[in-house]
Amino acid sequence: MGRRELVNTPEPELFRDIFSYEQVPKIEIGGEIIPPAPARDFWITDTTFRDGQQARPPYTVDQIEKIFTFMSRIGGERGLIRQTEFFLYGDKDREAVERCRSLGFKFPEITAWIRAVKKDFELVKKMEIKETGILTSCSDYHIFLKLRKNRRQALDGYKEVVAAALEHRVVPRCHLEDVTRADLFGFVVPMINELNELSEGKVKIRLCDTMGYGVPYPGAKAPRGVAALIATILEETDVTSERLEWHGHNDFHKVLINASTAWLYGCSAANGTLFGFGERTGNPPVEALVFEWMGLTGIHDGIDTTAITDAAEYFRTEMGCVIPPNFPFVGADFNTTRAGIHADGLTKNEEIYNIFDTAKWLKRPCKVAVTNNSGLAGIAYWIYCNYGEKAVGIPKDHPGLLKVKSWIDEQYANGRVTSISDEEMRTQVDAALPDLT
Repeated sequence: MGRRELVNTPEPELFRDIFSYEQVPKIEIGGEIIPPAPARDFWITDTTFRDGQQARPPYTVDQIEKIFTFMSRIGGERGLIRQTEFFLYGDKDREAVERCRSLGFKFPEITAWIRAVKKDFELVKKMEIKETGILTSCSDYHIFLKLRKNRRQALDGYKEVVAAALEHRVVPRCHLEDVTRADLFGFVVPMINELNELSEGKVKIRLCDTMGYGVPYPGAKAPRGVAALIATILEETDVTSERLEWHGHNDFHKVLINASTAWLYGCSAANGTLFGFGERTGNPPVEALVFEWMGLTGIHDGIDTTAITDAAEYFRTEMGCVIPPNFPFVGADFNTTRAGIHADGLTKNEEIYNIFDTAKWLKRPCKVAVTNNSGLAGIAYWIYCNYGEKAVGIPKDHPGLLKVKSWIDEQYANGRVTSISDEEMRTQVDAALPDLT
C-alpha cells in the first residue's frame, strides 16, 4: 500500500452519519476483529498539572511540589509514572517547575505543554525543558470551525513549531486533539507521516480522545474504535509504540477501559491524572491505571501503591478536596460494606467481599458501616475491625452484642436514616462489652 497523502478538502468533513449532534453519536460495529498486540513495555504518563488544573482551582506551588513527590513515590524505582506535564505561562507555573526539578527525582520526567505557536515555544527554550507537548488539533471540527483554516494550512503551521523544537533539540510531542472525530486516512495518517519525516522519527504522538468518543469494543470501526485506530496508525505510519500515547476523557464513562485498550493494542503510554481530575468529565485516574498495569503485567514490585492512599489523604485534609466516598481505591468507603450478608462473609474470610489485600497495597483494611441492615454479623465484624484480636470469637448471641443491636434498632425505629458513626459505635460497645476496652 502506498503512502497516504493529505486530502485538503474545501469543506469540513464532520461525519454527520455518526455525529449528527441532534442524536447520541452512533457506534459502528462490524469492522475487523483485531487481536491484541501490546507493546513490549508500557507505562503511565501524567497531566495532573495541566489538564487536571482545568477542572479545579489551580494548585499552589507547595501543593504541586507535594503532589509531584507522591507521583514519584507511586511510580517507584520502575518509573511507572514516566512523565508529567506543566504549563509554563505564569510565574507560578515556572516556579513550580523549578521546585520540582530541585527535588532531583529521575521520574516523573518534567515536560511542558504549549499551543502550536512559536512564541509559546520561547518559554520551553527559556526553561530548558527537554520535551514539550504541542496542541495539534486534527479533526475538521477544530481545523475549520475553531482555527478557521484548511487542513494544509493547519498542518504547515504545526510543522513550523515542531521544526523549531527540533532545531533546539527538544522532543516534540504532538497532541492530536479530537482524533476520534477526525478523518483518519485523509488527515491523521498523512499528518503523522509528514511529522515523522520532518523529525526523522523523533516526534511523539499523543492520541487525544478529547470528547470521550472512543470505544473499546471488538469490531468497532476507527476512528472511534480504539483498537482499530491504534492498529491503523501503527500499520500506516512509521510511529512506534514507544512514541505513541493515549489521552482520554470520560464523557461516556469509558475513560479507563479505553486507556487499557490502547495499551493492549500497542500504545506504550497511557495518560492520566491523579483521581481523574480533568476538564469536563476528567481523565483516566492515575491510581486506576496503576492497578490496571499491575493486573495486565503481573508485576507488583518496584512501585509504591500505599502512596496513593497518602496522596488521597493529602487532597482531602490539606487541600479540602472532595473525593466521592465510593470512588474506587481512594474513596473513604470504597471497601466498606453495609449489607449484613456481606459482613457475615467478611467475618468468615475477607477474600469473599474484598477485591484484594487492600490493607497491604493501600493501607486500607476492609470495613463495615453499621446501619439497620447490618445485622449481628455486621456489628460483630465492625467490633473485630476496631478492637482487633480481643474481639475474635464473640458469638452472635452474646448479650453485649444483642444490647448494641437493640440500641441500633431503636435508632432506626425512631426515624434515623444515616449510618451509625464509628464514635457512636465505640460508645455503645465500650458500655455493652467492657472486657474489650
